[in-house]
Amino acid sequence: MTVVALLSVAPVIEGSMSEEVAAAVAALDDFPVSYETNPMGTVIEADDVGTLLEAVEAAHTAVDADRVSTVLKIDDKRTVDAPAAAKVAAVEEHLGREATRSRHD
Repeated sequence: MTVVALLSVAPVIEGSMSEEVAAAVAALDDFPVSYETNPMGTVIEADDVGTLLEAVEAAHTAVDADRVSTVLKIDDKRTVDAPAAAKVAAVEEHLGREATRSRHD
């Protein structure tokens, strides 16, 4: 089974959040998860929800701020092994192309 989640962790501060976001992402390295960070969050894959939640807690705790905002969306398909790449591939199959585009294309 694969659990896929979209995680966004950010300090509630003025100015750049990149240093604290980097700390949250780096905290994921201590867990058996794979992840990919994009401008809106980080997609995380784990073998089970317990592992995923431990990694999320570490990412949340890694942010050093007086106030931290964390958003988590979990897709826990319990009867099918469906990694994030397979989900994207299924959409691309229907599109007949990659699911990415530059606004300047």
